[in-house]
Amino acid sequence: MKDLSLHILDIVQNSVVANAKVIQIILEINTANDYIELTVKDNGRGMEQDFLKRVIDPFTTTRTTRKVGLGIPLLKQNAELTGGTFTIHSEPGVGTALKARFVKSHIDCLPIGDLGGTIALLMCSYPDIEFKVKAVVNSHEFSVSTSELSDALEGLPLNDPSVYPVVKEYINSNLDELQITNLG
Repeated sequence: MKDLSLHILDIVQNSVVANAKVIQIILEINTANDYIELTVKDNGRGMEQDFLKRVIDPFTTTRTTRKVGLGIPLLKQNAELTGGTFTIHSEPGVGTALKARFVKSHIDCLPIGDLGGTIALLMCSYPDIEFKVKAVVNSHEFSVSTSELSDALEGLPLNDPSVYPVVKEYINSNLDELQITNLG
């Protein structure tokens, strides 16, 4: 994965496959304390503890089409390469939460990437999932949810092809105010 937005896309896909109806994504950048922290929480089916212990192994996957699952192990590796941390918690029937913290100034810290495009793509591709997204830079924040966007669109479905560019522009303009692309 070459940037954090691609990690978000990959991790959220796991939540979608786990039948999550609510997915929360938080990206926090703290320049004073030199970290970028990504949190993804869902209310999907969760994982049994024995599988959870193995999920950071690239040769552990629930997919039948291939024998490797690289998303979670790569996220963990990329966070730890910077001197950061990675945690994952899951409970069957409740959901999963993972957190990856990166040392922002470290040479191996990944760029943010196309965060606005990624979030817009997820919201428009899965309109029946309630996405709750928050980006925080120091003490400034922007948040958006699927239900807020749906209300603003007044009946136009999120998966209508004309909606994606509007949603992407809205998210990007708010992220630009946070100067998130200049920090990652």
